[in-house]
Amino acid sequence: MNVFLTFDIEVWCNGWDDLDRAFPGSFERYIFGHSTHGDYALPKTLAILNQHGLKGVFFVEPLFATRFGAKHLEIIVQLIRGAGHEIQLHLHPEWTDEAIEPIIENCATKRQHLSYYTLDEQTSLIAHGRKMLEAAGSGTISAFRSGNYAANRDTFEALRRNSILLDTSLNRCYDVSAPDLRREHDFNTPFVVQGVATFPVTILKDGFRNDRPAQVGACAFSEMRDGLLSAQAAGAQNFVIVSHNFEMLKPGSSAPDWIVVKRFDRLCAFLAQHPERFKVRGFSEDLRPSATEPSASAAPRATWLSTSQRYVEQLRRRLQSI
Repeated sequence: MNVFLTFDIEVWCNGWDDLDRAFPGSFERYIFGHSTHGDYALPKTLAILNQHGLKGVFFVEPLFATRFGAKHLEIIVQLIRGAGHEIQLHLHPEWTDEAIEPIIENCATKRQHLSYYTLDEQTSLIAHGRKMLEAAGSGTISAFRSGNYAANRDTFEALRRNSILLDTSLNRCYDVSAPDLRREHDFNTPFVVQGVATFPVTILKDGFRNDRPAQVGACAFSEMRDGLLSAQAAGAQNFVIVSHNFEMLKPGSSAPDWIVVKRFDRLCAFLAQHPERFKVRGFSEDLRPSATEPSASAAPRATWLSTSQRYVEQLRRRLQSI
């Protein structure tokens, strides 16, 4: 089974007021996560992957650099490329109205989601983001993920126009994720739309039958392990895991969140120990959905015991914050 370890790399200033003052500290936290224990944002993510010999796919958001300069984007790209991992395009268009130089004509107001833009605007924004990343040294961009998983049919046509024919924007736990495609597709297995192959984020059923995205910060290691094993046993051919550059940090802080750090390290160790079951791979290789992959009836599942472990972890985290 193909396993995609994907990471959305973003920089935020925790609000849109006084951006220029807030940015330096925000960049240091979101990208490096400096603490007395080490750098637990992007550098630690890369180190854990390399320790276990695994390939990560880093979907880097470039539009913040239209406000703060390409040198910051180059730092991110150099960190990832220097560690030997793949870079692809991530886009949060709410940066569009913050750009020093306009990147589309209609950028006077803030529009959060890519699906709030016209087809021509989406085409231009994707083209601009791709150009920025490639100019920063990313290598050829061949895959895409929309910010907040917000996409619509126009997004896939815009990708096709930009010759980006692989996507992983869809997440059925998010209402803004392609509502205009949900009658045709279940978002559980890969499919092709507008000539673009899209690989949705894997959703598993937790031990209490609730939907849970396969996200490092959202699932206990035991839930992720159960999901991987059940998907592979059911004949699934693809499993998309998502994380972010800040997930191993405590909210609002650069201090490590040891629970998430341990989750991620155990997940990587587990995948590395079972190459006969799991092929951890990237999106830069040729990928097309298979007509033989099981449908929604084979959704990955976790046991109630594994989900209970997540509740225990959450309780421990709350007690530690008191």
